[in-house]
Amino acid sequence: MDIRQLRYFITVIKEGQITRAAKKLNMTQPPLSQQLKLMEEELGTPLINRTGGKVQLTTAGKILYEKAEPILLQFDEIIEELKETADGLRGELSIGSIRSFALSKFPPLLVDFRNRFPLVTYKIWEGDPSSVCKLLENRDIELGIIRFPAKIDMKLEQVSLNVEPYVVCIPKQWEKNPVKTAVTIQEIKYIPLMLVHNNYKEGSYEKIVKEWKVRGYSPNIICECQDAAILLSLVAAGVGATIIPKSITSSYSTENIRIMEISDCSLQSETKLVWSHSHTLSKVAKRFIETLR
Repeated sequence: MDIRQLRYFITVIKEGQITRAAKKLNMTQPPLSQQLKLMEEELGTPLINRTGGKVQLTTAGKILYEKAEPILLQFDEIIEELKETADGLRGELSIGSIRSFALSKFPPLLVDFRNRFPLVTYKIWEGDPSSVCKLLENRDIELGIIRFPAKIDMKLEQVSLNVEPYVVCIPKQWEKNPVKTAVTIQEIKYIPLMLVHNNYKEGSYEKIVKEWKVRGYSPNIICECQDAAILLSLVAAGVGATIIPKSITSSYSTENIRIMEISDCSLQSETKLVWSHSHTLSKVAKRFIETLR
C-alpha cells in the first residue's frame, strides 16, 4: 500500500461515491475500484461497503481513514516545504469569510500576503459564520473569518482581526439634523427597528434587546432578517432603521442611509480568523496565521 492508494481511498470517502471520486482524481471508475480492491486484498479485510452507489466505512476502514488523513496532510506539507526551500512558499490558501469582511478588510490582508509570497494561489469562499464553520468541519477550507458573537459547534483556534462598535442606520428622509454624527439610546428608543437575527442565543439580536431593556425600554422591532444587506436596502427605502457592526456599512450602498454612532451603547462586534483545533494545517495556512499575530 502506498501514498497514491491512500490518496485514492481518502478521496473516495470524502466524495461519498467512487464515481465522484474518480472524476475528482481525473481517472475512470474501473481503475479506482481496482486499486481499492488491491488495498483490501493486501490488508486482508474490507475497507468499505458499497450500497446503492454510496460507500460506507467498515470498522477497519474507519481506522485507516483516521490514521491515513493526517499522514497525507503531513506528506503534502513536506512536499510544499521542500519546494519552499527551492524557490519560495508555494501552495493554496483555502479560506472562507463573512461577506462584509471579505469586501472591506480582507483585500489589504491578501495584498500584503501576496507581496510576501507571490507563488501562493487562493481559493476563497463566502458565507455566514455557520456555513464557514461547516466548510472548516468538512475540510473544504483551512481557515475561516467569522464575526462574534456567533454560534460555534466545534473547537476552534482563533486570532482577533478587528473589534468595532455597532452603529444605527436610519433612512435619510428621517434625519432632522444632518450634521449630527451620534445619538443616544434614549433618542432612538422607539424608532422602528429591523434587526439581524440568526436564531442562536447571545447573538447580536439578543444583545441589542438587552441594551434596551436594561434602560427600561422595549425595542420597537418590526422586522427580523438573517441578511444585513437586505436590511440596509429596506432602510434605504424608508421602511425602518437597523443596528449593525460599523464595517458592514462600507460593504454596501448607503446612498439613502444616515449612519450614526450610538454614544452610550457598549455593544461591540469582533471579527476573528479561526481554524479547527483538530485539523493539521498546511504550511501556507500556518504562514498566513503567523503574519496576523
